[in-house]
This record gives sequence, C-alpha cells and structure tokens, in this order.
Amino acid sequence: MMSASMLFSFVVGYFVLLLAVAYFTSRNSNNDSFFIGNRNSNWMLVAFGMIGTSLSGVTFVSVPGGVGAAGFAYFQITIGYLLGYLVIAFVLLPLYYKLNLTSIYNYLSTRLGTKSYKTGASFFILSRTLGATARTYLVVKILQDTILSSFGVPFWATTLIILLMILLYTYEGGVKTIVYTDTLQTTCMIAGLVICVYYILNKMDMSLGQSLSLMGEKGLSNIFVFDPNSKLFFVKQILAGAFITITMTGMDQEMMQKNISVKTLKDAQKNVITMSLILMGVVLLFLVLGGLLHLYAAQEHITATKDALFPEVALHHMTPLISVVFIIALISALFPSADGAITALTSSFCIDILGIQRRNDWNDKQKKRYRQQIHLGFAAIFLLFIMIYKWVGNQSMIDVILDVASYTYGPLLGLFSFGILTKRRVNDNLVPAVCVAAPLICLLIKKFQHVLFGSFEIGLELLIINGGLTFIGLLLISKKATPAVN
Repeated sequence: MMSASMLFSFVVGYFVLLLAVAYFTSRNSNNDSFFIGNRNSNWMLVAFGMIGTSLSGVTFVSVPGGVGAAGFAYFQITIGYLLGYLVIAFVLLPLYYKLNLTSIYNYLSTRLGTKSYKTGASFFILSRTLGATARTYLVVKILQDTILSSFGVPFWATTLIILLMILLYTYEGGVKTIVYTDTLQTTCMIAGLVICVYYILNKMDMSLGQSLSLMGEKGLSNIFVFDPNSKLFFVKQILAGAFITITMTGMDQEMMQKNISVKTLKDAQKNVITMSLILMGVVLLFLVLGGLLHLYAAQEHITATKDALFPEVALHHMTPLISVVFIIALISALFPSADGAITALTSSFCIDILGIQRRNDWNDKQKKRYRQQIHLGFAAIFLLFIMIYKWVGNQSMIDVILDVASYTYGPLLGLFSFGILTKRRVNDNLVPAVCVAAPLICLLIKKFQHVLFGSFEIGLELLIINGGLTFIGLLLISKKATPAVN
C-alpha cells in the first residue's frame, strides 16, 4: 500500500487543480453568478457534471458494497430515475423557465402563498443539510482512516479542512464555478471507476463476460425482485426511483439551480435527458464493480462488507497506483455533493428565507457580504452534523440518505403536486402544520408497519405515502379558486 504521506500529496495536488479552475471561472462574479451562473452555463457541461452530484461518494462506496446483500436490485431504482427525469424535463422545467425563477420555491409563493413558500424552502434546507452531511461524513471517514489519522489529525480537524477546501473554491463563483469543477470531478470519478473494474478483471484473469456469468451463478447479479412483500419488490423500487428523482432533483434547489443556469429551456431539457441516460450506464458499472469486489473478496478471504468493502480492497489489496486512483475518485465523488449543497443552501436561505433579492435598501456589496456570511454559516452547520453522524452513525449511509429523503421530501412532493395538479386555493396559514404532520404520520406508519400490514414491508415508497398525505391535507384546507371578475 502507498504511504499516507504520498496519498496526502496527491490529494493536495488535486485540490490545487480545483483552486486553479475556480480562480479562472469565478473572476468578475456577482450574486447572479453565484445563484444561477448568469443563466449562461453550457448544457453539456451541466449534464456531465450533474452525474457527480447525483451519485456522490455514497454511491461510490455503498452501491458496490450493497451488491452482496441485494445483488443488482439497486438498478430497479435507476430505471425509476429515468421516468422521473422525463417528468422533470417536460413538466417541471417548462414551469420554472416560464416563471424565470432563481429559486424554484418561488413557484410555491405565486401559486399557494408566502407560508407555503417558506415551508417548502425550509424542508429543502432541512433535507439537503441532513442528506449532504451524511454523504460527506462517509467520505471524510474514509480519508480520516486511510490518511489523516496516521498524522495524528483528529476527525473534526479533517472535516474542517475539507469544508475549508470547498469554501475556498465556491466562495466567490458559486454555481458559475461549480459547473466547471463538477465536470472535472465527474471525469475523475468515472475514470477511477473504469480503472478499478479493469484492474480487478485483470487481477482475477477474467473477461467481463466470464465475471458476469460467475456473478449470476452466485446470485450477485439479479436485478428484479418479484416478491410483493419485499421492500425490494420491483414495482415499489421503480416507483420510488421515479418519485425520488422528481423530488430530490426536480424539487431540489441544488440540482435545479444548475439546470436553470442553462440559457434556454430546450438546452435544459437536453441536459436532463442526456444526464439520465449516462447515469443509468454509470450506476450499472458501479453494480458490476460491486459484483467483482465480492468475487475478489471471496477469493482472497477478505472479510470486509458493505461500505467498508471497496476501501479495504482498493487501499490494502491493490497496487499503490490503484490506491491513488481510488482516493482521487472518492474525493471527486465527495466534492460535487458537498460543494453544490452548501452553495444551494446558501442560495435558498438568502433568496427564500431572507428575501435578499427583494431588499431594495441593500446595495450589491451589502447583499454579497450577507451571502458570504450565510455561506460560512452553512459550512459550520455541515461541520456540526458530520460530527453528529460520527457519534451515532453505524449503518449503510445510502440507507440513511434514502430514509431521510422519504421523510423530508414528502411535503415538497405534496406541495408541488397540489400546485400543479389542482387549481384550488389553500389556507396558507395552515400549510406548515400539514407539512409537519405528514412526516410524523409516516414515522408512526413505519414504526407499526408489521401491526398494520403483517409481512408487507414498507420501503422507499414511504416517500410517495408522505407526499400523498401532504396532498390530502392540503386538499382538506383548500377551497375552489374564485373566478376572476372582469
């Protein structure tokens, strides 16, 4: 294995490259650059860069690690992703472009009311904070265990260093910079994935076809689950994948601020469809890697499982060059999910909660100063939540993230669906109560599912139930819209 100091030098070199990209792309940036990239982003760069944001370090580690327990069943969710991206491209994006939105939650303000708008933005801030810090925690933990701990650096300091790195290259340019850094990072991540697959095939002296055949014999490559009671039942997984995409991408400021940074609706739609097709191929390759890792682990009597498997094999059972490839690819998977999240949370808080764009009593310099202070504040919040995961977290982080999404994105699904599918007017003052009640009811349903449904297991479809409960609640506090009087 390569020494920790040598690995650390490669990490520093990679970060210097990111800073160089940030320097050249953030010159002459303003708040409009930070929030939506001056609506001048290249759709092809956005599409490719969003692969990294969609996957993150959790996918890089947890998806291959989960193959041992669930085979290729995760691909069922990916099929649902494609359906969800079609809804985003042809339902949500036309709406956002028509209203010329900077924050997508402004739609809730015009359609339902101010309280609905603030509630939607608040649920995004909660969900993205919990999800992004979970993703970041996993990668920071691996970097801590493999590199920084050997220097005697404590976990909190490792986390702080990484967050400061992210702040350095997003502080000025925001989305304008992230479009380019995400492209670089996605390239490194996919290259690392391909190199690792190629290396293990060579190490085991197998062709890809032979390895897939062996995976099939050992039950590692099964995609579809046909047991309706299983939480992996294909209908549940495909539907959940579609709704996860609609909510976690189409109703998520982080993901959509990159889409709406593209100049035209047509280009934004091409971006989403292209990205969804590439994403399916990349996820399938991650699953193949997972199958290879499990075959290799069985052959070499490696006992690591789940999230620990890929790091163990890459860092302790492969050549030093592959260790470097793994670390760079892992960091490349980390940064797009963390940098975009902090930037989007800053944008949403500034625009949706503080109303910074509506403050005519603040000049551009004051607005920029407030935005930078909020940016630093969210970095501090990230540090806090990552430390909380360190103290209490011990399960597969992809399960944690999807569970969090089921509870926190459900109200967003209900709010946007109600606004788009009905013309009714809600009692805006009661909307926050409905949006808080729906996840709490879901929590009770999940807790007592065996009493309520017997052997039927609730999985990711809890997100759909949550959105449905929110929709019903909004229906109960609404009335028919009064026709306009000419």
